[in-house]
Parts: sequence; structure tokens; C-alpha cells
Amino acid sequence: MMSWVKKIVLVLVVAFALFYLFTRPEDAASAVRSFFGAFGSIATFFEQLSA
Repeated sequence: MMSWVKKIVLVLVVAFALFYLFTRPEDAASAVRSFFGAFGSIATFFEQLSA
């Protein structure tokens, strides 16, 4: 029973992401850059710990 709920939620999340991507591409690109920039910040943090 829960599997169909998970599928519906997944479809809604994907639909929202596509809607956001097509209606506000600059904001979507900025969000992706920020998300991946966080990995760089985490890497810098751990490099500073080991130094």
C-alpha cells in the first residue's frame, strides 16, 4: 500500500522540479550551483581539519 504513495510523491517531486526548471531556469541553475558548491565547502572544511 505504501509503495503507491511513494510513487505518487516521487512523481509530484519530479513534476515540480521540471516545472521549476522550465519556468525559472536561472533560479534552477543557481540552486544546482549552490547544491554542488556545498560539496566544495565540505571538502575545504575537511582539508582545513587535516592541515
